[in-house]
Amino acid sequence: MEKTKNIQELLPGFNCRACGSRNCSEFSVKLEAGIANLGACPVLLQDRFQENKATLAEILNDYRGKKHQKPQGLIDGVQADFCLHPLLGESSCRETLACFSSAKLEEGQIIRYRPLGCPITHFGRIISINQGLLDVWVIGPCKLLGREESATNVGICMVLSFQGTIAGERPRVGQTVKFLPAHCMMGKVHSGIIVQLEDNRTRIDCIDLKVWEHCREF
Repeated sequence: MEKTKNIQELLPGFNCRACGSRNCSEFSVKLEAGIANLGACPVLLQDRFQENKATLAEILNDYRGKKHQKPQGLIDGVQADFCLHPLLGESSCRETLACFSSAKLEEGQIIRYRPLGCPITHFGRIISINQGLLDVWVIGPCKLLGREESATNVGICMVLSFQGTIAGERPRVGQTVKFLPAHCMMGKVHSGIIVQLEDNRTRIDCIDLKVWEHCREF
């Protein structure tokens, strides 16, 4: 709590919401948790706040270095490189799906699907459709959450990509990584390749549920 207070005191305090948070206090909590980055605050880019920004960067780097422990999968106990959280202001990580159903689909629609290789049925809201590929947010079953919406069953889909924010050590573009999606109900570590990276926001392609352990040195 004291750490969050110190971070908040160094923020501009304008509560302008440009970062996607309701106020600077909420933004400070996200910074400490590692699900937001200083680049999300455009006010900190002003010359008068450069010293504050530098101090904040030192505090956060030091804190995360001491706090961070690599996440571990619940199913197979594999250690991931980092946990993948939703983009700022979104409910879950974005998934890009290859859908093989002939059902008529449109933006905003809820689909019921099972990712190839995963035993868990997913429910997703379609964000966009591009060249036949679906970008979705993973959401829970409508009835269980008290919603009246119905889901269109599209069967098995292939998850091609994830988009989200990295909580943990920052990888490199082109690096093959093991990551744990924060919304994964099984706590299953996934693997993929970093194809985009801006601050802690990333896109990971070539998604696979197969992971590996690094070779031990003898």
